[in-house]
Amino acid sequence: MSSSETAPGRGTAVVIGGGLAGVVAAWALRGSAERIVVVERDRYPDEPTFRAGVPQGRHAHLVLEAGHRALEEMMPGIKQELSAAGAHRIAVSGDLKWLSSAGWMADYPARLSFLSCTRPVLDKLILDRVRTEPSIEFLEGTDVVGLLGSARTVTGVRVRERGSERDPERGSERGSEHNEEQSSGRGEVRDIPAELVVDASGRSTSVPKWLAELGCRPVPEERVDAGVAYSSRLFHRPPGVDLGYQAIYLQTKAPDKPRMGVLLPVEGDRWIVSLAGMRGAEPEPGEEGFTKHLAQLRDPGLRDALRDAEPAGGVRGFLPGPGVRRHYERGGPEGLVVVGDAASTFNPVYGQGVTVSLFCAQALRRTALRYGGIGHATARDAQREIAAVSKNAWMMSCAEDVRFAATTGGPSGALIRIQHRFLDRVLAGATRDPEVTAAFHEVLSLVAPPSLFFRPSVLAAVLRS
Repeated sequence: MSSSETAPGRGTAVVIGGGLAGVVAAWALRGSAERIVVVERDRYPDEPTFRAGVPQGRHAHLVLEAGHRALEEMMPGIKQELSAAGAHRIAVSGDLKWLSSAGWMADYPARLSFLSCTRPVLDKLILDRVRTEPSIEFLEGTDVVGLLGSARTVTGVRVRERGSERDPERGSERGSEHNEEQSSGRGEVRDIPAELVVDASGRSTSVPKWLAELGCRPVPEERVDAGVAYSSRLFHRPPGVDLGYQAIYLQTKAPDKPRMGVLLPVEGDRWIVSLAGMRGAEPEPGEEGFTKHLAQLRDPGLRDALRDAEPAGGVRGFLPGPGVRRHYERGGPEGLVVVGDAASTFNPVYGQGVTVSLFCAQALRRTALRYGGIGHATARDAQREIAAVSKNAWMMSCAEDVRFAATTGGPSGALIRIQHRFLDRVLAGATRDPEVTAAFHEVLSLVAPPSLFFRPSVLAAVLRS
């Protein structure tokens, strides 16, 4: 059935990008669109494995508590499926040993937790659920090469099949280079008209460039760049080892030594270890650089945990690029919704990206159900809600990024200095007062807004610190 024959606002929705943000956005639109087309440049593997289209996939990932709640609401039973696939439940206190800039977090009976697994397992289970919906179809091995429409309204996409030639290893750590290198296309270009286009193409999105080609003015954006770089490796967990905790997170203490490290248990009786450094303290390449960075962390706990662990793969590096927040709610064209990293790209060290992508899908579903379809009113309200649900995460990550002297962009001035001093008091309180620690975990897990710190009992404990 063509879109012209369907009920108003219930025609075709096209989702650009079939990563996690794209597939949950497609799932959110079920029942609101007659046809949902997900255009994905890769071809999905049959089994959970790392793929070129997710360059950050080889590194440690978190779905925060708020993200798990959102995912379970959208896909009931998915947490049980993740556990069955080998994901480990990690309580944020007790199971997780967390060294903040102020010291070790105080232990308490934590209500919050997260499930730890590799990104391919998470992606595969979500994809399998989305594939059960008959109104959603996938165009794999296909590039979007442009948008249809005008400066005022997006009316579809232009696509081209890539062909079967690809190397899953080449480009897996190169992000946008992979896109440009292999999108020169081999197939015929064709158009897909749509009532709604969702950009879920991630950090390397080309939508701003395509909108400029349609005559659209650039949307307002904010940028902050701490120059973060990653180095990660999988390890076999030594038989019978008991660390006294399941995961460890070591943060930096001083802005002039911005080095971090995390160890998380994942399926297959393995650990994934990710090391990170801001500009000026980036991990050097390869195994030698990984070992050197590990030795430079401010606590030996992570290094000691790996003393008898055998590597389960090579060292992988990743350069995420700057954090960018694009304000499509202020000036985007009709018929377009932008979600996930294409809308707000965060510094990955704070673990917010996946959870915010799930928030975006929830916002899209709420508005589509409210309007009973995918018309322009749905797109406008969805974009406003997406901006709202990602605001706190953006503010928190930017505020932390600008602590580092080599960071470019981001907020500055007296207000941000006051925020830093207050958060330093919160972190100090979290090392000794379980009520402050619990509040800090709720805010960082995106379960509660930062205003939680001003609840009288929490504020009193913070001020005592």
